[in-house]
Amino acid sequence: MEKQNSAYRLAATLKSKEYTIPFMTTRRVLAAAALVGAAAIATIAQAPQGPQSQGALQQRPGADRTPEFPVPNIREYKPHSTLVVPQHPVPRAKFPVIDIHSHQPAPIPEQQFETLVKSMDPLNLQLLVNASGVSGERLVQSIAALKASKYKDRMVQFATINWGQTIAPGFGERAAKQLEADAKAGALGVGEIMKNFGLRVKKSDGSRLKLDDPELDPIWQTAARLNIPIFIHTADPQEFFQPINLANERWLELALYPDRRYPSSQFPTWEELNGERDRLFKRNPKTTFITAHMGWHANDLARLGKMFDEMPNLYTEVGAILYDLGRQPRAAHDFFIKYQDRILFGKDSYQPDEFPYYWRVFETNDEYFDYYRDYHAFWKLYGLGLPDQVLRKLYYQNALKLFPGLPRAGFPQ
Repeated sequence: MEKQNSAYRLAATLKSKEYTIPFMTTRRVLAAAALVGAAAIATIAQAPQGPQSQGALQQRPGADRTPEFPVPNIREYKPHSTLVVPQHPVPRAKFPVIDIHSHQPAPIPEQQFETLVKSMDPLNLQLLVNASGVSGERLVQSIAALKASKYKDRMVQFATINWGQTIAPGFGERAAKQLEADAKAGALGVGEIMKNFGLRVKKSDGSRLKLDDPELDPIWQTAARLNIPIFIHTADPQEFFQPINLANERWLELALYPDRRYPSSQFPTWEELNGERDRLFKRNPKTTFITAHMGWHANDLARLGKMFDEMPNLYTEVGAILYDLGRQPRAAHDFFIKYQDRILFGKDSYQPDEFPYYWRVFETNDEYFDYYRDYHAFWKLYGLGLPDQVLRKLYYQNALKLFPGLPRAGFPQ
């Protein structure tokens, strides 16, 4: 079915030029469509295709009709569901939560910190990890502000790597020396190393700095020696690297955010970036890596599972990929059971009214409920119904294990 669907998508690309940003030449698209279409001939269709089924004497109902009313745009069509099923919203997490993927000011002013804590308490968010990493004197100031606060046990700070420097021979050694100083100052991890690393950071000769460049080895080796986890965001969702047409399930997001489009004429491919990332992880087995956003493999859990099997130094978090987990509740449930010691909670954008969607997906067996951001997903969510043992690990135990310096106050012993 996938091969046949691909053929239809490529055909749609050619017919819908007004919706397509030409990442491929027409000749390449035609060649790809021909290859995929040929393979699809031997495939038995698993879903209705075309206006009439093979062997049928009449067209499918409605196949020859067009809408009588103006067609709404993608953001206008919000049909009210008539499905009646039990609903169990979860405004407060069942257990205290460590969010390892938060982005806050660094240093954070006390008044803002107080506002933040007041929004955390009703959600049962016990601790935030500020993954807007900073370094040097700014890190010293950020940690000093946290230590001086009456809420000092509610946030910790990560360091960062300064990719704005000239990436030339000796950069890795200098960055490793700075990491040593940042760890001594109180940073508990490095990150979030952002996606520009791999996509846009250049070396002094103008070439792209690859994720597995040996120049950077001193950084990863120092992190291993200091027991400092590396929190790294590589690439972006796979569809951001694909042609932008009406078959792309992230069309709306790509239409809204030009900086999330990665045409192959300007950027490395998605697989190229992931290959560099995987080689980096494997070449540094003593370094703990946390791949952000489930490595953008929440839509392909078998691939992420294979990474876990091959890389015992690898962990992940669930920030900004709830839409993928919630559309495959049985597969995701089984994945979280199997790899319950490798997954941490992270949210990314701090919007308090969005956290309860995570609690509901993880804690209930609810069916067919809304997601919170239309440009991420146009489908509904389903609950995974995770057992308490797994919830505890996801919400706080795995983070406490990976980061020995985290405050222990507020967590069950």
